[in-house]
Amino acid sequence: MPKLITMLIILLSNILYARDITPIATVETSGLVSDFVEDNGYLYVATDEGVVDIIDLVKQKIVRKIHLPSLYTIKGETIPARVHSIDRSHGKTVLVSSGMSAYRNIWIDDGKELIKIIDETKKLMPKKVLFTEENKLIFGSFGSDVVLYDKSENAKLYERHVSESTMGDMALSADKKNMIISDESGKVTLIEVNSSKILQIFTSEHVDNIYKVAYANGTIVTAGQDRRVGIYNKKGKAYHLKSDFLVYAVGLSPSGSTAAYSSGFEHYLQLFDTQTKIKGNRLVGHYAIPNKILFINESSVISSGDEAKIFFWKLD
Repeated sequence: MPKLITMLIILLSNILYARDITPIATVETSGLVSDFVEDNGYLYVATDEGVVDIIDLVKQKIVRKIHLPSLYTIKGETIPARVHSIDRSHGKTVLVSSGMSAYRNIWIDDGKELIKIIDETKKLMPKKVLFTEENKLIFGSFGSDVVLYDKSENAKLYERHVSESTMGDMALSADKKNMIISDESGKVTLIEVNSSKILQIFTSEHVDNIYKVAYANGTIVTAGQDRRVGIYNKKGKAYHLKSDFLVYAVGLSPSGSTAAYSSGFEHYLQLFDTQTKIKGNRLVGHYAIPNKILFINESSVISSGDEAKIFFWKLD
């Protein structure tokens, strides 16, 4: 009984004191934001204009840009090469951009030179590319194929078909030893990076496509087309929260204790405790559908939407 009373008090306190938090700052970007990553105090923002904006998080302003070569149409007109995916490791940036065909190009930028490491003529369709080590990259394709690629040897170390459904999203653990992949069937697969061994499959919380995933300290949070937020916790039973709108983005704090998801027609971000399931404050300010939420630490959040702007939030 005392435990129940304590939980009720916590729940009532959150209901009474939960409030709307507005961003502490915003930064205009070179185009619509498609992806971003933080590294050593800088934010690397991929846009649909073929430009990566590098933002100093202390000054909260763009200090440098990476420009990808434009594409040429059949009529000879130039169009920007949209950057779809971005990651950072050991002072290098890996980018996935659109090609002239349906296939994609992969680039490495070391701060001095931009080099194309895989051309669209290789006929690859990576949705996301992430560093696992300085010279190793993991590709996740639309067809749910996973490729571990050694950049120094210019060779595939393995290629594995994970699912018959289209890939939704992919994320690595903090130590980059494991990764999770979601797909349109509502399944989440936990994979060992170096061996491609499937460690676990989670299927209990979604009945439709999973748009985004977040993975921290053994906890997995998922964003679903079925208006559900799935939580697979290393301690405790899996569960889901229901939203009144399609959930396009999720984020998870480094400890795995606090999560956020996009919710509502007003495109706010809802915070909640992954252990107690209790909803807390809302982050209010997006005017377009959010597409990425990143916790820098337990109290600092960065987010983006289908808009040319980055949002910075400070949590209580």
